[in-house]
Amino acid sequence: MVHTLNQSANVAMDPPFHEAYKALLGETAAVPRGSEVVTVEEWELPVVDLRRLKAVAAVEVEECKKDIIKASKEWGFFQVLNHGISNQLLAKMRAKQMELFKQPFERKSKEDQFLNFSAGSYRWGTPSATSITQLSWSEAFHVSLSDILGSNGSDELRSTMEEFAGKVSRLAQKLAAILGENLGRSAKFFVENCVPSTCYLRMNRYPPCPVPGQIFGLMPHTDSDFLTILHQDQVGGLELVKDGKWVAVKPNPDALIVNIGDLFQCRLGVTMFTKA
Repeated sequence: MVHTLNQSANVAMDPPFHEAYKALLGETAAVPRGSEVVTVEEWELPVVDLRRLKAVAAVEVEECKKDIIKASKEWGFFQVLNHGISNQLLAKMRAKQMELFKQPFERKSKEDQFLNFSAGSYRWGTPSATSITQLSWSEAFHVSLSDILGSNGSDELRSTMEEFAGKVSRLAQKLAAILGENLGRSAKFFVENCVPSTCYLRMNRYPPCPVPGQIFGLMPHTDSDFLTILHQDQVGGLELVKDGKWVAVKPNPDALIVNIGDLFQCRLGVTMFTKA
């Protein structure tokens, strides 16, 4: 599960990208200015209204399930409306996330001491990068649901995270049950096997980059899990490969984005790459 945001640069809260990647950033001097600008066409993803799953007519429920399966097979991505997470909760989660990222880097990087998250939850950059094409200009909190659910909301951030993660988890289980049944699995299979310690709430921030177009917010990748549910803000930035070319996903403030991960894709017969 992913919740993204973008905000202005601040030396105190930003990770030390320039210091850590000084040599790699020197590579950009050899690239002529203007050559990094790439225009990516903006597309709308398939949209599924989940309210149809509660329809009285069984035929409408089945048609909604078929639309989910079709979008998963043909795109690997789709958007859902009437998903059960209110705009108020999304706005509150975003606000608390912004407060979290505005804390000093030295405090964020000691998340187990100051934030009660497991050590290693806070991540930034790409430690193994040997060129700018391997560098991700971003920071994130990748928090296990076992650290969140049942925490009894010791502060407003954790109580908001717990409410958000609980609702999104139920949405993920509902979608996984539909896809799993299509693959011959019991509707309860994912509820029984996807335990909190294997599920994560990821909060991303993409600080302003000095060489946009040459460095990714996140490197092109596939998600290795079953499902990722993403809330994209109006800044946008999410891109994916469709029909052999990169396309940008048009933000929809009323929708959540569902990404079919590698573990499902190998059964559905699709492969999707994304970047930010």
